[in-house]
Amino acid sequence: MGARVAVAGASGYAGGELLRLLAGHPDLEIGPLAANSSAGTPVTAVHPQLTGHPSLDDAVFAGPDPEVLAGADLVFMALPHGESAQLAARLPAELKVVDLGADFRLASAEAWARYYPTPYAGQWTYGLPELPGARAAIKASAAVAAPGCYATASILALAPLLAAGLAEPSDIVIVAASGTSGAGRSLRPDLLATEVMGSMSAYQVGGTHRHTPEIEQNIDPERAGFPASAPATVSFTPTLAPMPRGILATCTARSAAALTELRAALAVAYGGEPFVHLLPEGRWPATGATLGSNAAHLQVAADPHAGRAVVVCALDNLVKGAAGQAIQVANLMLGLPETAGLTTHGVCP
Repeated sequence: MGARVAVAGASGYAGGELLRLLAGHPDLEIGPLAANSSAGTPVTAVHPQLTGHPSLDDAVFAGPDPEVLAGADLVFMALPHGESAQLAARLPAELKVVDLGADFRLASAEAWARYYPTPYAGQWTYGLPELPGARAAIKASAAVAAPGCYATASILALAPLLAAGLAEPSDIVIVAASGTSGAGRSLRPDLLATEVMGSMSAYQVGGTHRHTPEIEQNIDPERAGFPASAPATVSFTPTLAPMPRGILATCTARSAAALTELRAALAVAYGGEPFVHLLPEGRWPATGATLGSNAAHLQVAADPHAGRAVVVCALDNLVKGAAGQAIQVANLMLGLPETAGLTTHGVCP
């Protein structure tokens, strides 16, 4: 048998996606599955899509007991913001942990206080493997913070251009659409089918979305050791799209670079990456093409009229934006092939 992994928060959308991917992982064994409100409920009653897997058909969600979770080789925490830090404080320091929430993503306590109501818990290694130097840091870490879904799409789109000096970090605008699963599984009137179907809406406009400081922190060229004329400043507008899952992020930055330069920077950054793909010229990313996969699709354009570079990124918010990325990180932490249990191929239509 392979390494034994536990999931805290296994009853949510990200937790269910973790279980789906773990069920097909060749090197990981599913261990304790914890959930707060669903404790005592059969796993397949909450996640009927998992029916038929021998590890899950008879499984029942337990409560989030740190002693039970500590019996695993690695714990995934798929908990609401603010809850991961509380659980992590009760786990053994040497236990390998991947947090899918925001609790340990930010380096700045001041930035945390502006966007979150809970106390600042510190920063763990940031788990976006495609960033320069990230793989070595992840492999050496016992605790890793997996990036947010909007942040993953935005950082993958922009970081190579900023690092190459092809875009101005102080003038970045991102407008991104997400499926409703990005809001979690809690019942909310604004997420009812009758409110969402046939409609798009913006929310948390004006720099108030929690992924803003995470994006700024991780696209800053100085983070990767590159000089910058100014800190990264992002105007980020999220929108809710009438679809269950997927993210389409349109990211623009002031730039005088030619299209050939922009494409070259992205090609160099991701040429050897298993999950990040720069599409051929003229083909634009679509969320349906990444559905169910750990892939991110990118395309870039130069807009000389406005003096801007435009990069569009599509990914599945529950896979590359959450559970798949967490497994990609766990593979690195456990010394397994990075691509184990994951696919770059989407399910479409």
